[in-house]
Amino acid sequence: MILPLLPTMIRRLAALALFLLPAGWLLAAPAGPTLHFDYGNGRPLENPLDKFMYFVPLISPGPIAVSSSAGNTQSARVVSSRCRTNGASFHATCEFEIVGEGLQQNFFDHADFIRQHDRELKAGKPLLRQLDVISVQGSGSGSVEVAGTLADGRPAVTEVRLRFNRRGRVSPVIICLHDLVYRNGVIHPENEVIARVNTLTFCRKSGVPKMEITLASVKPKTAGDGPWQNFVGRVRGVVANLFIPPLTVPDDGHQAMMDFGLALAMEKAAFTFPFATRLKTSPAGYAVNTNSNSLLVAAEHGKGGTELTGTRKEN
Repeated sequence: MILPLLPTMIRRLAALALFLLPAGWLLAAPAGPTLHFDYGNGRPLENPLDKFMYFVPLISPGPIAVSSSAGNTQSARVVSSRCRTNGASFHATCEFEIVGEGLQQNFFDHADFIRQHDRELKAGKPLLRQLDVISVQGSGSGSVEVAGTLADGRPAVTEVRLRFNRRGRVSPVIICLHDLVYRNGVIHPENEVIARVNTLTFCRKSGVPKMEITLASVKPKTAGDGPWQNFVGRVRGVVANLFIPPLTVPDDGHQAMMDFGLALAMEKAAFTFPFATRLKTSPAGYAVNTNSNSLLVAAEHGKGGTELTGTRKEN
C-alpha cells in the first residue's frame, strides 16, 4: 500500500521544500564584510580598507556614504597580537598597518537631522560641530587595544580603543566638522575645521553608548600646511581633547565594536561585521579631493531636502 503512494509523497515533500527554501533565505539576516587575520604568522592577510573601516557606517547615527579615490590601493592587515591576563581581567593589543595609496571618505548625510531641527535653524540657532566627513588618507600604523574581564574563564570586553598613530607615525585619519546655519533660505557650513584623529574609544557602560575621541591637531579648513600652522594645530588639538564630549553612537554599532575587539583578543582567524543599515551608495558625481585641507563638502537646503554639494566631476 505504501509503495504506490511514494511518488505522491515525494512530490509533496519537494513542493514543501521549494516553498520553505525561499522563506529561509528571507529569514537569513544580511551580513557585512568579513575580515581575515593572521597576526603576523605567515603571509600577511590584507583587507581592503573599506572593509576594515566598515565600523564607521555602523557607528553613524544617520545615513552615510563611502567613496574611494580612483585607483585606490589602500588595505589593512593585522601584523601582531599579544595578550596579558591576571586571571580576572585581560588586555590585548593587536597592531595593524594601513598600506597602499589613495583616499577613502565617509560622508555623513545631515538631511534628516536638519529637518528635525528646522525650527531652531530658522530661528537663528546653529547646529554646532557637526561631523561631516571621516577620511583615511594614505598609509599608517595603528593598533586595536582590547580590555575586559574574565568570569569562569569566559572573556567579556569592556573597552576597545583604536589607535591610529602607532610607532611614531602620523595618523592618516582626518575628521571634518562644521557648524550649520540657516541664512537667506539656505543651509551654510561655517567655522569649518579639520582635525587629525589619534584614537577612538568605545567603553561598555550603563546608559547611552558613546565613543570618545582624542585628536592630534585641529585647524581651520582655510589654514595652510606650513610648520607654524601645524604647530598651532597641535596645540589646539591638546586643548580640544580637554573639552570634546563623547559622541553618541547607535547600540548596534557599539556592540559590533565590542564583538570586533573580542575576536581580535581571542585571535580569531576571521570576523564578520553586521550589516550597516545606514550605509548608502557612494555620492554619485563627486570627484574625491586628495588635498587634506579641502576634504569638506557643503550642505545645501533645497526643495528636495539637504544634498551634498562639492567638487563635481567635469563631463
